[in-house]
Amino acid sequence: MHTDRWIVNGSGIDYRAVFHALPGAAALLTPGLVYLDVNAAYLAVAGRTREQIIGRHIFDAFPDNPNDPDASGTRNMRASMERAVATGERDAMALQRYDVEDPVRPGVWHERYWSPVNVPVLAPDGSVALLLHRVEEVTELIRARGARSGEDATQVLESELYSRARELQELNERLRQAHAREREVALHLQESMLPEPSPLAHHQAAVRYRPAAAALNVCGDWYDLVDAPSCTAVAVGDVVGHGLGAAGVMGQLRSALSAASLVADGPAQALEVLGLYARSVAGAESTTAVSVFIDWTSRTLTYSSAGHLPPALCDPDGTVVFLDRATDPPLGARPEHAPRPQARTAFTDGSVLVLYTDGLVERRREDIDTGLGRLADALARHRGADPAALADALLSELVPPVGVTDDTVLVVLRLEGQADTPTGLHEHA
Repeated sequence: MHTDRWIVNGSGIDYRAVFHALPGAAALLTPGLVYLDVNAAYLAVAGRTREQIIGRHIFDAFPDNPNDPDASGTRNMRASMERAVATGERDAMALQRYDVEDPVRPGVWHERYWSPVNVPVLAPDGSVALLLHRVEEVTELIRARGARSGEDATQVLESELYSRARELQELNERLRQAHAREREVALHLQESMLPEPSPLAHHQAAVRYRPAAAALNVCGDWYDLVDAPSCTAVAVGDVVGHGLGAAGVMGQLRSALSAASLVADGPAQALEVLGLYARSVAGAESTTAVSVFIDWTSRTLTYSSAGHLPPALCDPDGTVVFLDRATDPPLGARPEHAPRPQARTAFTDGSVLVLYTDGLVERRREDIDTGLGRLADALARHRGADPAALADALLSELVPPVGVTDDTVLVVLRLEGQADTPTGLHEHA
């Protein structure tokens, strides 16, 4: 019972005690790579005291061996740590040589080999609060001398293990660079197919696009605003898939829906046309989209959704309603064509309409209603801001600063006034 009381405090498990009791070497660093805490196992393998480490930058405490012109420990470790902080995802390194200076004989360096893993610890808002740096020393494994192995065999083992680890690390780096280049190309392609920035006529509107942090998880989302003869049509969509292929599909579907919205009787018919067209586009199946037609004369919104998250309508008094009474399966989900539903609701002058993709509200291991609740709360609190400021506030509050695994598209319109001249309306950010 005494042990139970010591391990479990009033708030639950004493994780600090668990951390210090871990048999593996572990350190906690700030996102700026400054030591906050280390456990006993870490001090043992590092050959340092807490006073020599805590509060210091990791590469000040453990610099590269100045006697080795080929030393790459700090460069490789920094890249891994910074990648973990930037993406919010675990980063495991290949076998790494990282020499350590003798703590009692300055200038004397010991050849050491490590297997490091860097894991971000996220704060409630999704930002990286800490970096968990775990290392296993494998020097003895590299230098293993079996009873039946001679010196030559040992040297071969050392050379082979280290060479293969270096090759793996270099290959991983080349893959990351290739993915980064494809991401850049895909983003440029998407920008070329999405509307260019231009004034939004008489509409108070703002559009934002934020790509995912992961190298290839980009370019499936789109938006469109266009003035039809008797109304304004606004839509967002999300293609299944990522990268260059998704960007190409996105461009075709966005253009098709934009054209259909100019001649369709309403959003349901526009999505029906898009669904038929999507059957002929490879990779378009299961795409989600939502379309809203704004009738400025009757002050009504007519909407239809093909499996997409519901638009949010915020009244001037702060009441938020999700437009979810006309939801149908995604494009191409039905084996046979069928008419899509649409619904209509009135709006009050000064209301705010928000369309978005799943990157704004969906989080791993979280019910979607939680994300929708966050959106409703933030929208109500910031409803008085102009659309650009409101869009920025929603992104700031709802999208984690790191570790975003999906694109986010956000369209914000202030529903007041009337567009006098039909004109293409586009803004991209």
